[in-house]
Amino acid sequence: MSEQIKHECGIAFIRLIKPLEYYKAKYGTSFYGVNKMYLLMEKQHNRGQDGAGIANIKLDTEPGMRYINRIRSVAASPIKDIFSRIYSEYEQIQDKNPDLLNDVNWLKKNGQFTGEVFLGHLRYGTFGDNSEQYLHPFIRHNNWKTRTLAIAGNFNLTNVDELFQNLIEIGQHPIETSDTVTVLEKIGHFLDEEVNRIYYENKSNYTKKAMTDFIIDNINVVDILRKSSKSWDGGYAMAGMIGHGDSFILRDPAGIRPAYWYRDDEVIVAASERPVIQTAFNIREDKIEEIKPGHALIVRKNGEVAMRQILKPLERKSCSFERIYFSRGTDLDIYQERKNLGKRLVPKVLKSLNYNIQNTVFSYIPNTASVAFRGLTEGLEQHCNRIKTDKLKQLENPSEKEIEDILNLKPRIEKVAVKDVKMRTFITQDNQRDDLVAHVYDITYGSIRRDKDTLVILDDSIVRGTTLKQSILRILDRLGPKKIIVVSSAPQIRYPDCYGIDMAKLNDFIAFQACIALIKEKKMDSIINETYIKVKEELLKPKEEQINQVKNIYKAFDAEQISEKISQLLTPKDINAEVEIIYQSIEDLHIAIPNDKGDWYFTGDYPTPGGNRVVNRSFVNYIEGNNSRAY
Repeated sequence: MSEQIKHECGIAFIRLIKPLEYYKAKYGTSFYGVNKMYLLMEKQHNRGQDGAGIANIKLDTEPGMRYINRIRSVAASPIKDIFSRIYSEYEQIQDKNPDLLNDVNWLKKNGQFTGEVFLGHLRYGTFGDNSEQYLHPFIRHNNWKTRTLAIAGNFNLTNVDELFQNLIEIGQHPIETSDTVTVLEKIGHFLDEEVNRIYYENKSNYTKKAMTDFIIDNINVVDILRKSSKSWDGGYAMAGMIGHGDSFILRDPAGIRPAYWYRDDEVIVAASERPVIQTAFNIREDKIEEIKPGHALIVRKNGEVAMRQILKPLERKSCSFERIYFSRGTDLDIYQERKNLGKRLVPKVLKSLNYNIQNTVFSYIPNTASVAFRGLTEGLEQHCNRIKTDKLKQLENPSEKEIEDILNLKPRIEKVAVKDVKMRTFITQDNQRDDLVAHVYDITYGSIRRDKDTLVILDDSIVRGTTLKQSILRILDRLGPKKIIVVSSAPQIRYPDCYGIDMAKLNDFIAFQACIALIKEKKMDSIINETYIKVKEELLKPKEEQINQVKNIYKAFDAEQISEKISQLLTPKDINAEVEIIYQSIEDLHIAIPNDKGDWYFTGDYPTPGGNRVVNRSFVNYIEGNNSRAY
C-alpha cells in the first residue's frame, strides 16, 4: 500500500512448561523465554510502529516478591528499546557477579522478566495518542494474585458506549472510555465475582491463607470470559494473564482478527501470525493451529491447555486485508494467495493494453506488493508462452531469427520506483507531510522509452489515493510514459472498517468520492438525500436491527464507471501521461483468497451489527460535515 495507513496490532504469548532450570540446562541460557519473546515480537514488527509492551508473570513467588513486571515504550524503535532495557539489567549483573546469571533461582527472585508467562503487544494506534498510557499490556493490580489481570489485544469494539454504561450499571466508576480499559474492567469485574464466589462458598473449610491456593485450583476462566464477552461487538484477538498464572487467548466469533498457537512439552505459544511461530521455534506450519472463532485457548497455572468455546461462532469472516497486505507474506498460504491476486488481474491488464506487451513496462509500488506482482508477471509469462507456442506452430521452415524474435516475447519488468524516505515516524502535520510526500519515491531514469511505452504499476490497494496524486503519478510522469496504468490487487475500498484498521471516515475513500462526484454529475442528488433520510431512520433502531443503507450510494454505477471516475480524480492536471486505474473484482478476490472472506470494506457486508451502525453514522457525519470517527 503506497499510502500511509495504520496496520493491525500484534500479540505474542509464551508460557514455559518446564522448570526454569530445564531451559538453562538444555539451551544454555537463563533467558530462554525473554529471547523467544523478542523473536516473536521482532518478527511481527510489521504490526506495530507506534509502540510496544511486554509483561511477565512469575509463578509460585513468595510474599514480598514482585511477581509481575511490565515495560512499555513509545520510542522510535520500541521493540529495541524494551529489550535493551531488559537486557541491560542482565548486563549489570554480568559486570558485578557473573555467576548469578547461572543461578536460576536467584534470577527468578531478583531479576525482572525471569518468570514463566510472557505477554507482548505491538501497537498501531487507531484511537488516542501515542503516549505510553495507551500501550498494552494494560494491568489491573490487586494484592490478591487471583484478582490481578493483564490484557493485550488486537481489537476494536463498535459498542464501547454500551459497554461503558454497563460498567456504570454494575457500580463501577471507569476513568476512561477506551475499549481497552472497558474490556479490562469488564473481565476484571467478573474475575472479582468468581473469586468472591469461590471464597464465600468455601471459607468455612479453609484458612484465608489456604483459600488462595483453593481459588487458584478452582477458578473458572471459561465462565469469566463468557460473562465478560457476551455483549462485545467487534473484531478481536485478545490475550490475558491472571496474576497467579492462568492465561487465555480469546478470538471473536466471526474470526475477524487472526490468532495462532502451538504447543509441545516445553512451551505454549500464541501470536497474530503463523510464520513468526514457525521462525521463532523452527517448526513446520502443519504443527501450528488456528484459534477457532468464538473460542479461547485456556492455559492453566498447572500447565493444562484446552480450546474452549466462549461464544457461539458466527459465519467465518476473517479479514481479507490481513491476507492482501497486513500480515507478512512469508506465510505459506498468504504467499500463494497474494500471487493469485496478481494473476487474477492479468485479463484486465491485457485488455487495457490492447494486448500490446512489447511496448509496456511492468513494475510495482511498494515492496509489499512484490508477491502479487510475481503472480501478475507469471500470468503475463503464461500469456506470452501461449502466443509463442501458437506462432511457432504456424512456421513451416523458420529461420533462426524468426524463432529468436518469437522467443523474445516476454513481459518487460523494471524496478521503476524506489521508496526513498519514511516519514510516518517524524511528520504528523498534513501541511508539512504534503510537501515531503512528493519526494517519497525516486525513479529509475531510462527504464522507459519516452512517449512510446505504457507503464503498468501494481499496488496492494488504493484507499485514499493521496500519495498517488501528490507524488507517485507526477514522479512516474517524468519518465515520459505514453500511459500510466495503476493496478490495485485489492478491490475498491468503499466502506469504513471498525474492527482494527484505521479506515473510519467515508470521505477518506477515493471510491466514495468518485461515486458522489458521479451522482452530482448525473444530477442524481436525490440519491444522497434519500440515503441520508434512510440512514437517520436506521440509527433510531437498535444496532441489531440496522442495515447498511449506504450501499444505496453505489447502486447507480458499476465498478468500471467508478474506477474511471477515480482515474480522473487522481490524475494531476500538470502531467502528460494518460492515467487509468484498475481494481481487483470482488469475485476474483474470493477466488484468490477462498478461506478468508471478510470483505466489509469492499462490499459493506459487515459481520457484526455494530458495523452497520458505524457505516450509517459515518454517512451522517459526512453529510453534516462532522469530521469525527463514527465509533
